[in-house]
Amino acid sequence: MRIIPVIDLLEGQAVHAVKGNRADYRPLKSVLCETAEPLAVAAAFRDRLGLTELYIADLNAIQSRGQTPHRDLIASLARGKYLSVLLDAGASEPEDARAWLDLGIRKAIFGAETVHRLRALQEIPEKVNPDQLVFSLDMRAGRTLSRSPDLASLSPIQVLGLLRSAGWHEVILLDLCRVGSEGGVDHALAVEARAKYPELSILVGGGIANPEQLAQLESVGISGVLVSTALHRGTITARHFLH
Repeated sequence: MRIIPVIDLLEGQAVHAVKGNRADYRPLKSVLCETAEPLAVAAAFRDRLGLTELYIADLNAIQSRGQTPHRDLIASLARGKYLSVLLDAGASEPEDARAWLDLGIRKAIFGAETVHRLRALQEIPEKVNPDQLVFSLDMRAGRTLSRSPDLASLSPIQVLGLLRSAGWHEVILLDLCRVGSEGGVDHALAVEARAKYPELSILVGGGIANPEQLAQLESVGISGVLVSTALHRGTITARHFLH
């Protein structure tokens, strides 16, 4: 199972995301490094934990519909000797993905939160290689979160069905209410998603607290997890996932 560390970018710093309350996010404090400088955090993931991928959420871009002060920083992370980057920068149209892919990221993430047309779920994988895409099924307390009323009206399982039919290959289940809480993921949803749509690569993020939860998710066939708080607090360390 892939362990994918997270950097939440806000105003040039890595911040500690808690329950989707972005106004309250503060600069990261971590046992892995002494600074919230994103390049240093990424290097710590690589050098201290031996990880090979990095999920970046550009919160400035997500909140301002794609506008970001982090373009050069993200390009440095994508092109440097750090990690393969999966980026959520508020993309909503195919051309948004192409611009970031041209800068060197490995996969462009489209979040349900920032997609404003249901039809885009079909159009995006028609115009961009699905192997370079990830859909983040953003939720709040188990309900689909989206700027598209049509998308927000669907249950997470219904959204997964649309994604499969449209040709998406990889999906993140991400409940913002669980992010940074260490309260555990929605295990029942993960199990149902994996059982109903085995052809999808399912990643899970938000609330992972300990190694036992990693093992539980791996046992039901989850492809990977997004982890942040537990890594920075030292609750989950390299010995828990390096074999």
